[in-house]
This record gives sequence, structure tokens and C-alpha cells, in this order.
Amino acid sequence: MNKTVNIEVANIIGDVYAIEAAEGQKVFSMIKKAFEENKKVALSFLNIKIQTTAFLNTAIGELYSNNNGFSEEFIRENLKIENLNESGIVILKRVVETAKLRYNDPDFYKKMQQSAEEILEQ
Repeated sequence: MNKTVNIEVANIIGDVYAIEAAEGQKVFSMIKKAFEENKKVALSFLNIKIQTTAFLNTAIGELYSNNNGFSEEFIRENLKIENLNESGIVILKRVVETAKLRYNDPDFYKKMQQSAEEILEQ
């Protein structure tokens, strides 16, 4: 890896609320492009007041998709998250754990469906 690309979420989405999946897609595309160019990414949430699971799923969770070709180790070594508030950290941890399960387990959705049905039967 050579250079580090600095991505400021607030500047990319033009807002202090990182809510929409479509906004997350813009961030995801920038991270993916940098990774494909063999660059590290510093992703800053400076000035972001609220970030949703939908936004983080798209911006970061999608990186774990097998279709992108980035290993968990590669992502961990080349993506630095900065200035994420406490609630964002909690959400991001859940997003990453779910993404790893979702993209590495072909039966993930079937298991989720079974789990939901079991809960509804109780």
C-alpha cells in the first residue's frame, strides 16, 4: 500500500446525518476505488451527528462481500475509521459482524428466517 486516501463522510454526503443507504453507496464506491488502486483509506466521521445501520451497511458492510475480493484482514489493515461517535462504534461493530456472517455463510438468510419464525411462534 502506498498512499492514504482521506474520505470525510460529511463532505461526501453534504450533510451531518449519515442516514440513507444511497449516501453510503457513495462512500463505499470511494473506499472500493481506493482499495483497487492499492491505497489505504482513512474514513472520517468528523461532524457527523447521526449514522444509521443502513448507511454503515452500505458504506462499510458491503466491503466484506465476496464479490469485492477484499479479505477481512485486508480491510482491517487498510481501513482506518476516525471520529466515529460512541453510538456509531456500537452500530459499526454490529454491521461488521453481521456482514462477515452474511457474506461467509451461504445459509445465512435461511437461518435468519428460521430464527424469526421461532420468535414469532413464542
